[in-house]
Amino acid sequence: MQEYNFDGLVGPTHSYAGLSHGNLASAAHAGHVGNPRAAALQGLEKMRFVASLGAYQAVLPPQPRPDVAALRSLGLTGDDRAVLAVAAREHPQLLRLCSSASAMWTANAATVAPSDDSEDRKLHLTVANLVSMFHRSLEAHTTTRVLRRIFADRERFAVHPALPAAELLSDEGAANHTRLCTDAATVHLFAYGRSTFRPGALPRSFPARQSLEASEAVSRLHRLLPEQCVFWQQDPAGIDAGAFHTDVLAVGNANFLMLHERAFVETQALLEQLQRRLGGGLRLCVATEGELAAATAVKTYPFNSQLLSLADGSMVIVAPSEASSDAQASRFLERVVDEANPVRAVHYIDVNASMKNGGGPACLRLRVPLTDGERQAVSARVFFDEALYAELKAWIERHYRDRLTPTDFADPALLNEVYSALDELTRLLALGSVYDFQRSAP
Repeated sequence: MQEYNFDGLVGPTHSYAGLSHGNLASAAHAGHVGNPRAAALQGLEKMRFVASLGAYQAVLPPQPRPDVAALRSLGLTGDDRAVLAVAAREHPQLLRLCSSASAMWTANAATVAPSDDSEDRKLHLTVANLVSMFHRSLEAHTTTRVLRRIFADRERFAVHPALPAAELLSDEGAANHTRLCTDAATVHLFAYGRSTFRPGALPRSFPARQSLEASEAVSRLHRLLPEQCVFWQQDPAGIDAGAFHTDVLAVGNANFLMLHERAFVETQALLEQLQRRLGGGLRLCVATEGELAAATAVKTYPFNSQLLSLADGSMVIVAPSEASSDAQASRFLERVVDEANPVRAVHYIDVNASMKNGGGPACLRLRVPLTDGERQAVSARVFFDEALYAELKAWIERHYRDRLTPTDFADPALLNEVYSALDELTRLLALGSVYDFQRSAP
């Protein structure tokens, strides 16, 4: 079994609209002029770099935006041009929400359990409903269709639709889930921010997005045994510091977990439980508030790094360049490498276009462990190689604008450009007609 990093291609409407309450970077950069072409190329270069390390890389397509169908569902009428014009004139914030390229952060696309772990020996993916943020909740329909096209073999794969769109079952996907394994056992660590039936402390400033009830439902859908699962609450103080998802303050891979002490409540109790279940092979590295302030960790994202296993059994960290320029963050990552951990190196990369909206390297990828047989069962052309890289780069340069502001969302030409680009992309990736605009075409 090998882990594939399914990165989301940055969409043609990449912008800085400041839509995500509790995401400090998103709020800080609201209104900045975007460059979708440069952002998409930057994300593509990250994929190429990860692949060059020997890790396994794949891609997921963007979603069509502006989402005119969503605007129509809110009562706007007329053809596409009329809907966009009315939205821009009378409901500009709705237009911004329905134009977000947020599907690029595929850590929120779904939660994944490999076939090695599930009782039915299938790879399970449950699409996240993302109901805590309206603009993200629009993604689930298309995400389900894309994942079912990629993982189409029902004998090997189970792609579950999003949980019902209710506050009780608010689900943020893999950004609040970590799979850890040693020779002794495997544990799925489900992090949650709140619970209806098990009330606890809540953040004061920002929303707790993930619910315990959603995490429990996902574990059942994935046919995981109770002894494989640990459900633990995020620290409300960490959420208020800007850790809207657990992966802002914690990242784990195989037998290694590194986290900030503000990632979870009762950190020591959690680590003791993980140690009991996983045994002496588990390696842990905790940053204290004194060593690395939570506010600094949120600003520089050393934990929102990719923690990758390489062929020789070692691990490397792919961190955002912002972490290298901060003394606290860089010293912490140096300690991770120096101590008795499996991590052998830290590589810093530039994903600033994503970071300005609050998404580091880990936000941009969905981790999907696949056996060789499962890999061969995927017929879509989504696995990264140099030929696909060259074609995607040319596709981006051909279709993407180099300047975009929220006022451009009203331009009917932009919508046509997006449809044309994505129609070509689905052929390039051998996905078929996965978008509504393709299915409704004559």
